Amino acid sequence: MVLLPKPYVVFTHESDLDGFVAGHLLHRLAKMRNEDHVRFEAYNYENWPKRLLNESGGWICDLAFEPRMDKPNWLVVDHHPHKTIPKAVSLIHDSTKSASLLACELCNKYDIQNSALDRLVHLTNIADLFLVDDPDFDIACDYANLIKTYGFWNMHSIINGELEQLLDHPLIEVMSTKRKVEDPIGFQWSLKNIIPITPNIGCVNLVVGNSNLLIHKLLHHESVPFDTLVTLTRRNQGSVAVSLRSKNGKAADIAKKLHGGGHPNAAGAILPRFVQRLQDGIDYLRKTLDPAHPTNPPIENLETIFEEIESSK
Repeated sequence: MVLLPKPYVVFTHESDLDGFVAGHLLHRLAKMRNEDHVRFEAYNYENWPKRLLNESGGWICDLAFEPRMDKPNWLVVDHHPHKTIPKAVSLIHDSTKSASLLACELCNKYDIQNSALDRLVHLTNIADLFLVDDPDFDIACDYANLIKTYGFWNMHSIINGELEQLLDHPLIEVMSTKRKVEDPIGFQWSLKNIIPITPNIGCVNLVVGNSNLLIHKLLHHESVPFDTLVTLTRRNQGSVAVSLRSKNGKAADIAKKLHGGGHPNAAGAILPRFVQRLQDGIDYLRKTLDPAHPTNPPIENLETIFEEIESSK
């Protein structure tokens, strides 16, 4: 049995299903191992670096391991690539597994296990690692889309913090219907509205549909010449976020050039604060990723495309 440090807080990734499931699993284990109240906090990649780790002990999952986490009495459960060599922290890391699967394996050692949790972790692992050949891939993406659509804390409230209630929740039917109706429409529209950034990178405009599924399908479509596709999203704080997907492992390297990070084929970044509009984001990406050609030919209907995107939200 793994010797666990005493937690005062559990941190997890706020923005996806893997962080949701892994965080709830670790929080349950933390409360079982520690009679005191254990706080549960979730952060996106933009706000997480601002959170000081002042507690004398805590657990972190699905947030990439970095030097500031390398402290005694801390536990990190993660699967993102990293270069930091752990010295003081207890690190559970495997890039071939989702954070949820790693957390589940840890919980199993303390007899936290049931068929509902096993099923949820199985689906989460498929969605987060994007295992497209698995027969449960579509339903797994529906669960992932559930968290993205309704939000981390909203779903936490709906299921009363009981992870098992997420399995077969009625809202999954909504996600399934959205996938069947919206994805074909969104795919055909996006296929006609890909903006070149570099010879190998294109910017995809998404109006409806599951973004991950649509981008995967576009990447492998015979008429799309790009091996990396990016999407731009204007955030509530006024900043512009970029999401990158690739089929050759280049997404993470491109994200690093934008001061972001992630997995080899799935990564992201927040563009500088002076980038306030989607049009500005296109210009910034072109100048940063293709400096040899700073003046790309303008896209005649670019403003119209962005207006359609904004009006659809």
